[in-house]
Amino acid sequence: MKIVIIGGVAGGASAAARARRLSEDSEIVVIERGEAPSFANCGLPYYVGGEIQSRDKLLVAPIERLHGRYRLDVRVRSEVAKIDRANKTVDVRDLRDGTTYQESYDKLIVATGAAPFRPDLDGIDHPRVMELRDLKDADAMHAAAVGQSGKAVVVGAGFIGIEVAENLVRRGWDVTVVELGDQILPPWDKEMVNGLHDHLRGHGVTLQLNDSADRFQDRDGGVTVHLKSGGSIDASFVVLAIGVRPESRMAADAGIECGPRGGIVTNAQMQTNDPDVYAVGDVAQVTDVVTGLPTQIPLAGPANRQGRIAADHIFGRASTFRGTQGTAVVGVFDRTAAMTGQSEKLLKRAGTSYQKIYVHPTDHAGYYPGAQGMTLKLLFDPDSGLILGAQAVGGAGVDKRIDVIATAIQAGWTVEDLEEVELCYAPQYGHAKDPVNMAGFVASGVVRGDQPVVHVESIADAMPVEEFRIDVRTPGEFAKGHLPDAVNVPLEELRDRLDEIPRDRFVIAYCQVGLRGYMASRILMQRGYDVKNLSGGYKTWIQHHGEQVPVA
Repeated sequence: MKIVIIGGVAGGASAAARARRLSEDSEIVVIERGEAPSFANCGLPYYVGGEIQSRDKLLVAPIERLHGRYRLDVRVRSEVAKIDRANKTVDVRDLRDGTTYQESYDKLIVATGAAPFRPDLDGIDHPRVMELRDLKDADAMHAAAVGQSGKAVVVGAGFIGIEVAENLVRRGWDVTVVELGDQILPPWDKEMVNGLHDHLRGHGVTLQLNDSADRFQDRDGGVTVHLKSGGSIDASFVVLAIGVRPESRMAADAGIECGPRGGIVTNAQMQTNDPDVYAVGDVAQVTDVVTGLPTQIPLAGPANRQGRIAADHIFGRASTFRGTQGTAVVGVFDRTAAMTGQSEKLLKRAGTSYQKIYVHPTDHAGYYPGAQGMTLKLLFDPDSGLILGAQAVGGAGVDKRIDVIATAIQAGWTVEDLEEVELCYAPQYGHAKDPVNMAGFVASGVVRGDQPVVHVESIADAMPVEEFRIDVRTPGEFAKGHLPDAVNVPLEELRDRLDEIPRDRFVIAYCQVGLRGYMASRILMQRGYDVKNLSGGYKTWIQHHGEQVPVA
C-alpha cells in the first residue's frame, strides 16, 4: 500500500501517523507546501503576542520526529500541482528549485486546508497587509510587532481577528478592529457578545463595527486603510482576518465533487466520489450533527479525528466520522466565549422550531472566594426538549460547561437529561447544582409547561395596555434600573399584594437572573393569572441592550 497525503498540519499529519501505527509495511508520503509538516496554527497569534515565546514550541511534530519515529517520507516546500485520478498519480513541484516530478499512489488523502479570504481590493497585495495562516506569516507579523509600536488595523472580528487584536495590544500596539457586521465573533448570537464589545474597548481596542475595508494605500512606512464608511486609518500594518476558503480547486479540476461553498464532499469514512481519494480537515465538507445537513467548520479537533478515520478506513477498520457541531472557544483578554451546536440566528435562518432559556450562574459556589459569573444560553426543541445548541460567555468555567453540553448533543440528549447529569463538585470547582443542571432545570420546566417564559426581544419599550410588568426584586435593586413601566412587588410581599396585580392583563414577572421571577410566576399561575417569567431576568435585558455585565 502506498499512501500519498497532500498537506500536513492537523488532518494530514494525523492521517499519516495513524496510518503508520496501523501498517509498518506501507509507504507513506506527506507532501507539504510549507517548511513544517505539523505545527500549531492555533498558537500563531500567541507567538506573535509573546505568550508563546519560543517558535520551536509551535512545531507539534518536527520533521525529524516524523522521519525517526514514524518512518514517514515527508517532503516539505513541495506542492502538488495536479491530481491524475485515471493514472493514480500527482504532479509535484519542488518549491526550492522548481523541479517537477510525478508520484504514484494507491490511496490519496487531500488535506490542503483553507486559505485566508483575500477580496479583490486595490492595494491588498501591499507588503504591510498581512494574514496569519502559517509559520511564514507568523514570522512576518512577529517581526513587524516586536520591539516597536504604533497603530495596527485588524480587518475581521472572528476567532483569528480577536486573538490577533488581543496579542498586538499585549505587545503595546494601538489596535483598531474593523468588522462588517454589527458584532464581534459572528458565530455567536449578538446578545451573548454585546458585553465583550465594551470589554475590548476597556483594554484599548477600537471597534469599528458595521464597516469594512474598501482599499489600501501605501504611505511612508505603512499603509492607509480606506473604509466603506468614508473614513480612513493610518497604520503600520494591517492583518486580514475575514474568513477562509477551502483550497479545493485542484481537487475540483480532477473531477472530485465539491459542495456549494467549495468543500470537498465526503462520506462518513471521509471518502470522496473517488473511493481511492479521501479529504480531511478544513478542505472537507462534512455533516452537521444537529441538522444533518452539509457544513464546513474549520476547527482543529474535527480535522484530527477525520485524519484518523481516513487512515482507519484505508486499512479496513470500521471507523466513521459522526459529524461536527461547531464546538469552539475563544479568549477575549480575561473573558471566555464558547459555543456548541446551532446558534439562534442559524435556527431562525433554517426555519427550525426552537425554544431558548438563559441562566446567569457563577463558575463555583458563591460563598467560596473568587467566583466568576457567566451567561449560559441553551437552545432546544420546544416539544421533545432535544438539545440544539448552547453558548456561554464569562469568566472561569465557561469552557467546562459547553464541553458537557457538547457531549450531550452527540449523545442525543434532551434538556431533561441535563437535569440528571452528575458532575463533580467541591465549592472551589462548581456547585451542587451545576450550571449545566440549572440550565436543564429551567429548560425542562419550559418544556413541561411549569414555567412559561417570555424573551427580551418580544418586550416593547413602552408597556402595552394589555400587559402588566412586575419586578419582584428588592426596592434597592429596582432603584438601580428596571424594565419600563414595571411595578416593584418584592417576591416576599407578592402573596399579600395580589390585589395590585390585574387579572385581566398578561403579566410578565422578572427578577435579576430569573429564579425569583420563576417563583413569582409559579405563585401567580396557581392563582389563575396569565403569567410568564422573563428568561434570564433583568441581566439578560441589559445584555440585549448592549450593556456590559460584570464577570464577578
